[in-house]
This record gives sequence, structure tokens and C-alpha cells, in this order.
Amino acid sequence: MTNAAAETTSGAFPRFWAAQSLSQLGQRFGLLALPVAAIDILHAGSTEVGYLTAALTVCYLLVGLPAGAWVDRWPKKTTMMSSALVRALALAFLAGLWAGGHLTLTWMYGAAVVIGIASVFFDVAYQSYLPFIVSDAAIEPANARLEASAQISAAGGPALAGLLLKVVSAPLVLAFDALAYVLSAGFLATIKDTEPRRRPRQRAGHSLAAEIRAGIAFVLGNPVVRRLCLAVGVSNFFATIVMTLTPLLILTELSLGATAMGVILGVGTLGGLAGSLVVARLRQRRRAGTVMAAGLLLAAASTAAFPIAGSLREWSPLWSAALLTLGQFGMTWGAVTFNITQVSVRQRVCPKELLARMTASIRFVVWGSMPPAAILAGWLGAQVGVVPAMWLGVAGTCLTVLPILGMDRLLQGRTSHG
Repeated sequence: MTNAAAETTSGAFPRFWAAQSLSQLGQRFGLLALPVAAIDILHAGSTEVGYLTAALTVCYLLVGLPAGAWVDRWPKKTTMMSSALVRALALAFLAGLWAGGHLTLTWMYGAAVVIGIASVFFDVAYQSYLPFIVSDAAIEPANARLEASAQISAAGGPALAGLLLKVVSAPLVLAFDALAYVLSAGFLATIKDTEPRRRPRQRAGHSLAAEIRAGIAFVLGNPVVRRLCLAVGVSNFFATIVMTLTPLLILTELSLGATAMGVILGVGTLGGLAGSLVVARLRQRRRAGTVMAAGLLLAAASTAAFPIAGSLREWSPLWSAALLTLGQFGMTWGAVTFNITQVSVRQRVCPKELLARMTASIRFVVWGSMPPAAILAGWLGAQVGVVPAMWLGVAGTCLTVLPILGMDRLLQGRTSHG
């Protein structure tokens, strides 16, 4: 890297960090406000909440694979800016429909699909952009900082949204959400980076299908990335079952209210912040596979607190809220520990020209599993009850660690062989 490039990237990361933090804050606002609006205003049940969650994530099945090829061709900063503004417009549209008395579940499903598609492009570009603005040695510390801000947003977002829900309606919280995305796009606009605005002409001439196949081939052919893809896919599928039913558990089964839900999820998510602050120290003492396995096991064990709280309805609301907060704290600590480590491993082993396609291929599997998981959660909740359905999700999360076993030997072998 030249001196000029080094200066550019050193100034680019703080702005990128701010933009990512605002985007994360917007996502957390929406994840709380959308189901609350559906439940409180439109009287949605478990099936409808499942459909809404599916609408937010079905986009990974619709555009997940081509998004990677497109993002590898497009300027990533421009892609992220456009994605943020599209999400802002969709949320503002929902708020406008509510103000005019025309908000329906159909409109919410449609807007959720648009928001989800825009999120695909933002997330693929965001994870692919980082190696262009920091050195390889700085990737893991940079990911830790980004994850720390994400967890602060995850903690502060639901808590702030919960407080806002106490004084304003859920659609107005969506308007605040839209503002966060606009500010995110504004920070991105100020970044001066050294990324080429266009790919080389010979690569741009390749068919979209050929580029998609190249990304899939790398994920399937690289043993490290293949195992990570499987682990994250299993984890997201079963975690989606639990998290889809969480609003119903808190609002319906335990009758704690939207404000309490925001505080529980927000304060509990501080565990993710703690994980992001200590993961670098853990990595100095333990190998990547060991750290990832420990994170997954902690997350799986902590998730059990959700159905336990639902099974003990006779407890006072304070005890139920405390147990849910503790479970959220441990779950996010473990998940963040795993996520920072696995993303950093992927970014180091993948060639830069394949980063977006590799990310998109993994997200197609990982996030594409979420719509059927959300629909399954809604069906299970209606058929067997919210708490038994959550126990099935908890049991599944315990399988997540299996693909990680032996990862340290695999990584060491790859290092030994250059």
C-alpha cells in the first residue's frame, strides 16, 4: 500500500465505522418496531409474525447469489449508500400509510421484502469493503470495533425504541429508523477510498452465472469456509425459530409489554459488547477454532433461558425479565465471539476479488434458511405452543458446534502448507 493509500484508508475507517453503526441502529429499531406494529396495531398472531420475519429474510433466496456478483462489479461505497436510502424510503412509506390510516399487513410484508433486499446489498458490500480500507493484520481488530458498535446499537436500539414506544406509536419509531439510514448514507458519502470504481474489463465481460458459480465453487471447495458456512447456517436456522417467537413470548405469554421487551433485548445485548471487547484477548491465548466453539456453546446454553422463562409463568414479572435478560446477555456474548472470529478467518482466506461473491454465497445459505425457519416457527407456535416450539429451537442450536470440531487442525494444516 502506498503512503497516500495508507492515509486514505486510515481516515476512511472511522467514517465507515460511524456509517455502519448508524445502519445497525436502524436495523435494531426496525426489528423491534415492525413486529410490535404488527402485533399491537394490526393484531397479528404467531403465523403473521412468522410471515413478517420471513418477508425480511426471503430476499437472501431471491437475490442473495447474484448480489455477490453485482457487488464485486459495483463500487461498494455507492452500493451501501443506495441500500441505506432505499431502506429509509420503505420505512418512511410505512409511517405514511399509518398516518393516513391505510397500514395493513400486506403493505408491511411488501415493505419488509424491499428492506430485506436492500439489506442484502448493504451487508454483502459492507463485509467485502473492509479489506479494502484496512490491512490484513488489522482485519480482526477492525471487525471487533465494528461488532462492538453493532452491539452498542443492538443494546441501545431496542432500549431506545422501547422508550419511544412508551410515548409514541410503533410507526413513528419506524420514522426514526428511516432517519438513521439517511445519516448512515451521509457518512458513507464523505469517505474517500482507493477502491477501483470498475472491475477490470475482462472480468466485467464474464457472465453473471459464471461469476456466481465461481463464488459457490470457492465456498464449497475451501474446507475452512465450507465448515463455517455449515455452522452459521445451522445456527441461524434454529436461532430464527427462537427469535421469531420471542416477541410473542414476551408480549403474549408473559404480558411484559413492548417497553419491557425493548429493555430486555437491549440490556441483554450488552453481552455482545462484552464479547467484542474480549475476543481479541482470547485470540491471543487460544486458537480460532477453540474460540469459535466456545462462543457457539455459550450461545446455545444461554438460549435455553427463553423457554425456561416461558415455562415459569407463575414467577413475578421481574424474575422473568431478569432471566430473559441473562439469557440474551449470554447468547449475544457467545454469538459475537463466534462471529468476529469466523468473519475474520473468512476475510483472510478469501482472495479480494472473490470477497463479495464468497460473502453472498454464504449468506444465501445462512440467511436463506431464515424464511422457512420463521414460517416453521409460526406454524409450531400455533400447533404446539410458543414455549415447546422454542425448546425445539434450543435443541437445534446445540448442533451448531459440530462443523467447528477439528477446525484448529484444519487451519494449522493450511498455514503449514502455505
